[in-house]
Order: sequence, then structure tokens, then C-alpha cells
Amino acid sequence: MKKKLGTILQYLFFFCLGFFFVWMSVRDINKKNWADIRYSLEHARYWLIIPVFAILILSHYTRALRWRLLIESLGYKPDKANSFFAVMIGYLANQGVPRMGEVLKCTVLSRYEKIPADKLVGTIILERLIDAVTLVIVFGITLLIQPDLYSQITDRVVNSPGDEPSKKISGLLILLIILGIVILLIAVWMIRKKKSFRDLGLAIRKIGSRIWMGLSAVQHLKKRGQFLLLTLLLWSLYLSGGLIGFQALQETQQYGLREAFTVLSAGSIGMIIAPGGIGGYALFIEGTMMMYGLEKSIAAAFGWLLWISQTVIILVVGLLSFLLLPWYNKRKNQQRASLMNTDNP
Repeated sequence: MKKKLGTILQYLFFFCLGFFFVWMSVRDINKKNWADIRYSLEHARYWLIIPVFAILILSHYTRALRWRLLIESLGYKPDKANSFFAVMIGYLANQGVPRMGEVLKCTVLSRYEKIPADKLVGTIILERLIDAVTLVIVFGITLLIQPDLYSQITDRVVNSPGDEPSKKISGLLILLIILGIVILLIAVWMIRKKKSFRDLGLAIRKIGSRIWMGLSAVQHLKKRGQFLLLTLLLWSLYLSGGLIGFQALQETQQYGLREAFTVLSAGSIGMIIAPGGIGGYALFIEGTMMMYGLEKSIAAAFGWLLWISQTVIILVVGLLSFLLLPWYNKRKNQQRASLMNTDNP
């Protein structure tokens, strides 16, 4: 009962957090700003929705193919269409219940491909670990091509625009504060659990070992080159979606690859912290674009435009996948039975 209540409270927290982000995104927009947003949207290049939708669908299909490679390493070979349908149904479930999609897509594929669900869960954990490492690499590239980005983020989040240089909080100080908080949390954990430094070292080593085992599992894939290529293609598609998105509004057409990397980094965080990225994605994109000099109202419109595009694809293709999955497998089984009858007159 306590576990069920804790789960419900967790979901309520994330939904409230999402709506809080929505409020944060629109709270300072006045009538003039709404008029600017309407003008910008009225003059948007909506025909770009077609290539953006194609890129998003291709990215989901690429993810399905990559997941299929992980499953093949277990000795199973699921149907490509079933893998894609399962991925989209999982995305659809995540729009309503955070992380439920990961469980559901394993259950769905297990049902139609006769693969043990517990084995599929292991592939999901590995996939998420690889995505986390890839995201860190994206962050690294973003900071590498924009060395002053960290200080800009610090100034925007912590400092006020009118502060004198001597009164501004430096990025180094913030890092030291974060490090201090981490050390404090570790100390509290050690005191409460009565752990020694040796126990702490073992815990860190255990976590590191699990991460390394997960990453090294890629080396044992029969098609690891193909897996890495699909990973590169997946994140390149995410990046290109942002680049094309810049061309949708007149006010964002001057932005390019550097800004697209920042949008990808910020948007990824926004998608993680709220169910389906509601509120969080738009808010993080809004803050990112304002950092590049875009007016708040247009930055908010741009963030919501990108989020709506992604969400519409998930809702439409996810629902279609839910409907097509049983029909596709029924038809496939009928064709298989027909072939067997032909071979055995």
C-alpha cells in the first residue's frame, strides 16, 4: 500500500512540476507579447512541418532498429515493424505516466515476439545508459564549440542583468557550491546508514562497475559498428530537427549549428524532468533562445512550437501503432499459415 501511494505521489509531483513549468513559461507574457507571438506564428513556414515530421518519425524508427540490435544479442530477432510499434506505444504511454512506456513497450514486444519481458528490460537499461553517455558527449561538444556558454548560463540563472562584475557570482563558485552540496549529502548518507569510507569506496566502485559493464556490453554485439552508426544517426536526426525548426520562424532563421547543439542539450533535459516534456521542454528552449538574444515571447513560441511538433507525432503515430500492431500480426500469422498449407498439401 505504501509503495502504491508513493508511486501515485511521485506521478502527481511530476505532473505538478510540468504545469509549474508551463506557468513559468507564460507568466510574464503581456498583451503585446501575445500579439507578437500571433504575428510570428501567422507568418511561420508551416510547410517545414513535413520534413520535421519525417525526421522525427525516422528518428523513432532508428531507435527501434537500435533496440532490435540489442535484442538480437540475446538470441532473438524481433520483427522490425513490431519493434517500431512497441517503441511508439512506449512513447505514447510516457506522455501520460512517466517511465511507464519503458515497461509497456517491453510487455508489448514480449507478447507478440514471445521474448521474456525481463530480458527486454535489461536491454532498456543498457539503452538508457548509452543515451546518457551520448548526452554527456553532446553537452561536451556544446561547451567545446561555445567556450563562453557556461558563464552565460551562470549569469542568466544566478546573476541579475544590472549587477556589476565585482558583485557577480562566478561559475567556479557555483561548481564549488554544487560540490559542497554533494559532499554534504554523501556525509548525511554515511551517518544515517552508519557507513565507513571503505563502504563509500565500495559503493562508488560498484556503481562504476555497473556502468562499465553496461558500456562494455556494446563490444560484445555482433553488429556493434551498426549499433554505433545508428546511435550517431539518431542524435544527428535530433540535431537536424532543431536546425530545420530554426527556419520555421522569421526571427530564428539566423541561428545555426552552435545554437542547435544548445537547443538539443537543453531540450533533452526538459524532456527528462517532466512527463512528455510538458512545460519543461518549452521553458528550457525559451531560456536557451533568450540567451542568444531572442525576445522572450518569440523564444516561448519557438519552444512550444518544437514541443507541439514532437508531441503530435507521438500522439498520432503512437495511436496508429496501438491500432496497427494487432492487425499487422494477425495478417502476418495468416500469411504464415497460408504458406505452411501450401508447402504441405
